Amino acid sequence: MTEQAGPKELVRHAAAAEEAGFAFEVCSDHYSPWLDEQGHAPYAWSVLGAVTQVTERVELLSFVTCPLMRYHPAVVAQKAATISLLSDDRFTLGLGAGENLNEHVVGRGWPPVNVRHEMLSEALAIIGDLFDGGYVNYSGQHYRVDSAKLWDLPERRTPIGVAVSGRQSVSRFAPVADALIATEPKPELLHAWDEERAQLGQDTSRKYAQLPVCWDRDPEAAKQRAHEQFRWFGGGWKVNAELPGTSGFAGATQFVTPDEVAQSIPCGPDVEPIVKSAQAFADAGFTDLALVQIGGEHQDGFFEFASNELLPALTQAYGD
Repeated sequence: MTEQAGPKELVRHAAAAEEAGFAFEVCSDHYSPWLDEQGHAPYAWSVLGAVTQVTERVELLSFVTCPLMRYHPAVVAQKAATISLLSDDRFTLGLGAGENLNEHVVGRGWPPVNVRHEMLSEALAIIGDLFDGGYVNYSGQHYRVDSAKLWDLPERRTPIGVAVSGRQSVSRFAPVADALIATEPKPELLHAWDEERAQLGQDTSRKYAQLPVCWDRDPEAAKQRAHEQFRWFGGGWKVNAELPGTSGFAGATQFVTPDEVAQSIPCGPDVEPIVKSAQAFADAGFTDLALVQIGGEHQDGFFEFASNELLPALTQAYGD
């Protein structure tokens, strides 16, 4: 998470994660942390560019970028194509409808969710047209593009994943995306996604989720750190997408206790709670699970734990 460490540390962590044996790496794309305690928010695309040069094997994803206000879709397409080239086609462009927390900084207000979905649909059309090559002109309700062209395109078309949270977003984006991204293990969401794609004769796709964990040799320290930095996570996306700043998230979570956070986030030095938490995502039908280690300064210990214990246990339980 770009909200937990500075840019140099994130690049070093990416190299260490590949060495530890992880198969893919995701990068959040935020202008602000969720809480002041997290303390960071470097520019994700500079970090991704650097990560392409210190890794060789892992797949890379933006998790997720909002192409609505802070970035114009045509610029997002250019950034994604560049990262694909730098990474030798290891990159997937993850997109979503965004959060007020990050998008309000450009001073355009924050539209309701139905409008955001309209904007994301137009953004996907623009990005897809630019990935096709040639000059693109576009005149929609929310965006205009005037004679844009990507001059550096990868040989492999950059895959696009879209974050969804309910049936409305699934119906709108399953037909036009290459992968699903979600934060909750809802099997009905994945079934609806596959049904939408099957009706159009499309294959099933990869399905990405994320699971926050807080590894520490001291279980109590892990629980306290998870509460300090990640108590916002339990608010759900309908809340998290609307609050405008860190003070709003602090206020909304002021009565959340460390014990309540630990009920949903595995905390401590043991493998079993993480493997157990991963089960819900495996049962729901997700193909890929991103583990978010809470606390940037504790990554080195986590990577050693992951290499020696966690990844072998997950592989034994769920396969590669």
